[in-house]
Amino acid sequence: MTPTRKAHLQIHFCVLLWGFTAILGKLITLGAMALVVWRMALVTAALLLVPRVWRGLRALPPRLWGIYAGIGVLVALHWLTFYGAIKLANASVAVTCIALATVFVPVVEPWITGRRFAPRELLLGVAVVPGVALVVGGVPDDMHLGIVVGTISAILVAFFGALNKRFVHEADPLTVTGVELGAGGLALALLTPVLPWFGTPWVLPAGMDVVWLGVLALACTLLPFALSLVALRHLSAFSAQLAVNLEPVYAIVLAIVLLGEQRELGGLFYLGVVVILAGVFLHPLLAPGPAHKPEPANLGTAEAKRLD
Repeated sequence: MTPTRKAHLQIHFCVLLWGFTAILGKLITLGAMALVVWRMALVTAALLLVPRVWRGLRALPPRLWGIYAGIGVLVALHWLTFYGAIKLANASVAVTCIALATVFVPVVEPWITGRRFAPRELLLGVAVVPGVALVVGGVPDDMHLGIVVGTISAILVAFFGALNKRFVHEADPLTVTGVELGAGGLALALLTPVLPWFGTPWVLPAGMDVVWLGVLALACTLLPFALSLVALRHLSAFSAQLAVNLEPVYAIVLAIVLLGEQRELGGLFYLGVVVILAGVFLHPLLAPGPAHKPEPANLGTAEAKRLD
């Protein structure tokens, strides 16, 4: 098997594992706050077992500690609202909302990174808005709050994705991920009093929640992150982005097969999903300039992996 062929299989395996994160969010009975804090704590603890991470932490200047910690707070709020959307609606709705990051990136990224504003990207993002209307019309009324919370999560993806794009190359990706998740989990625990809608983090998981949290942190976060770092060395930017764009597709199919969510959603929802995902897949084809591979730090921290 050639290295390129092996890398393609590896990246698709990673995308499949990422697709399970939404399913596990539905299976874990903990509230969104406890789920996210435990996930961040477990991933951070595992990363601290890696000598390379400790070397990176010792070499990190105070300025970057502050920057990555600040980004970590946005990551934590992104995960909190993503899993909050799952609890308020379902996994399919949450991953569809996350795909809306395409709408916000063309506005947020030029402002943060200093790159030229691209009207074509904005038009492509706005083109998925009719899909949003279809999605809203295809879900029960009691899931609409989940759509609002999921959209907030997509906005947060645009902000911390752009910040990572600007600063991630100044340190090792594993170190960056460790600082962001560690700081984010701590900040989330401290912010609990002002975010009462998401529950409390001071809950010990029990029963199958222990198993599912372990799978979420290790098998669906750390393993695909590490494997994707290897696979990306042998893939073109276009091939890599096309593969990670499949994440919401895998997640929705898994939600249908494992959770039977199609019984909760109407045909308009899935028509809206097609419109939104069309925009996601057209982005790397129509966006101006050369294609870029997904940023490693975003692969480790975002539920929306299409950001580059």
